[in-house]
Amino acid sequence: MIDEKAITDFIYLEAELLDTMQWQAWLDLFHPEGRYWMPLEWQQQDPVLQPSLMYEDLLLQKVRVERLAGERTFSQKPKSRCHHLLQAPRIVACDPAAGVYKARTSYIYTETRGDLLERYSGWASHEFVEVGDALKIKLKLKRVDLVNFDAPFGNIQLFM
Repeated sequence: MIDEKAITDFIYLEAELLDTMQWQAWLDLFHPEGRYWMPLEWQQQDPVLQPSLMYEDLLLQKVRVERLAGERTFSQKPKSRCHHLLQAPRIVACDPAAGVYKARTSYIYTETRGDLLERYSGWASHEFVEVGDALKIKLKLKRVDLVNFDAPFGNIQLFM
């Protein structure tokens, strides 16, 4: 049964998989039509007609994961690492009858490679769909909104 605890547990599991570089297990959380979206503008509504920092379907996510996991990826020597510090997720919608599950989580994200340390703050919005007895990240979301969305960025290597 999908309830608020299952949604919260899913979000914490997702962060743990990213922090421990379990890329394939993380990809398995996504519905085949799922999207990973990082808007470029405050309260941006359209990822297609407006530019985004990232807007990746499952194929693009797999390509990035293959690059991150590859032994011959010299830009990843040393490997990037990350840590998510999450506030308790706020359940926005949990309606099993309608199949609607949404959550929003404030976070601080740290990414490091070698002696470079980058820190980002923002909100992750998840929209889920039930597949069998499991949750999957649904179309358009996971959406990541950064507090400093308009700042210049270096290369964001991993997934927030």
